[in-house]
Order: sequence, then structure tokens, then C-alpha cells
Amino acid sequence: MKISLIDIGSNLTHDSFDDDREAVLARALEAGVRRQVVTGADLASSRRAATLAAGNPSVLSSTAGVHPHHAQSFDPSQYEELTDLLRQTQVVAVGECGLDYCRDFSPRDVQRSTFIAQLEIAIAVRKPVFLHQRDAHDDFAAILKEFRSQLVGGVAHCFTGGQTELEEYLALDLYVGVTGWINDERRGQRLREALPHIPLDRLMVETDAPYLLPRDLLPRPRSRRNEPAYLPHIVGTVARLRGESLASVASSTTRNASLFFGLDAA
Repeated sequence: MKISLIDIGSNLTHDSFDDDREAVLARALEAGVRRQVVTGADLASSRRAATLAAGNPSVLSSTAGVHPHHAQSFDPSQYEELTDLLRQTQVVAVGECGLDYCRDFSPRDVQRSTFIAQLEIAIAVRKPVFLHQRDAHDDFAAILKEFRSQLVGGVAHCFTGGQTELEEYLALDLYVGVTGWINDERRGQRLREALPHIPLDRLMVETDAPYLLPRDLLPRPRSRRNEPAYLPHIVGTVARLRGESLASVASSTTRNASLFFGLDAA
């Protein structure tokens, strides 16, 4: 069955794609992934993502932001550059931004201040936020609550939590992005239990390529690299666990992503 999907989070600027990026794009299209939103994780990767999207406007858009891992390398003097980047048409969301207390690659107070700065930019440019949270739910949700009424929208990218986190994110009127984490019956158990409770009009799908290769993908690529062409495999698992048809999940998640990111306009 031919389906049409949008991968809302692919790290297509990653150096693992340098040798075959065009082939990766071609395989994605052949698999039914009609558009990808290329993730920016710091200023340099955000610039590359914007350039890549500008050169492939029919199939790519991008985000621009600073991942919490890179928060301490982001200087307030760069706010204007990030804001200017976000005013470009192909750049459709602010992020990846948020908090990550799992690895603490940046000090937590710096993570919080950098997250708040990006929420303020999102309000100024009137674009949604592409959100990251790991082991920082309470602080993350508290900060979002402060700003949510002024934001045009937000998506909890790569959601791996359970019912409690899900309910709080839905109360904040967030969309929820599901990756190949759902294909891991061991690590993904809490997500698998929460998945049926995500309203279909709040659900989006993503690969987070080259990361999070679905554990049950066969044959397994020798490179162990995930890529957008594997998104239909993830969506098939989502549909099965929700007790819904593949066509229904595909059409709903594609519609949600188009509306959220303004992709038809872009």
C-alpha cells in the first residue's frame, strides 16, 4: 500500500550521511516519506540544515536551535543570528531545544536559561518549538507552563515517557513525536503502554536518523545507521499497537505535521 509520510525529525546533516545523502533522500521518497524536517542542534548544524532545506524545497524543511547538550556553547550575542535564521521560510520551528539532565553535558542552570531564550525567540518569530526533554520533566514542564500561552505550538520530540508525562504534555496542548523507540519492547515499554492514549490528532512520527534504529528492523543494516526510509516500519508498529490501520495513522500524522509546521505554505 502506498502511503505518504512526514518525518518530523531527521538529522540529515550528520556526517554519517555525507557520502550518500542524495541516495538517502531518494530511498525515503521511494518508501513514501514525502518530506523531512531536518533538525538543527546548534548554530552550525542549524545553518547547514537551513541550507540543505533551501536546496531541496520540495522535500525538506528544517529547524534551528540549540540542543541542551550545546547550551553552554551558546552565547547571548548569537541570539540575533538564530532569530534571523528562523525568519527564513524553510526554517519551520525553533529547536531542538529543552532540557537534558541525563548526561548534563551543559550545566543545568545554563540549560534552563538557553531554553527560556529560545522560547522567547519562538514567541518573537511566531514559530512552534521542537522540544527535547530527558530526565528533566518537572523543570521542563514548569518552564513551558510559563510561556505556553504565548507560543504558537510545540511538539515533544522523541517522546519516550509514560502516561504521567503524556497527560501533562497533552494538558500543555503539545503534539507528541514517536520514534523507533516504540519498536523496542524492552526499553520502550512505558511508551508502548502510553501510545494508545495519544489522541490521533496530536500524534506525529519521526526517525531521529541516524539515531534510534528500530530494534526489530530486519534485515538489519550493517552500518547500524537509521534513515528516513525506515519510517514506514515505525508507523506500522504504531498502527498495530494502537489497533488502527496503517492508512489512518499515516494520513493523520502527515496532516498533523503539515498543519503544525506550515509545510504546505513552506
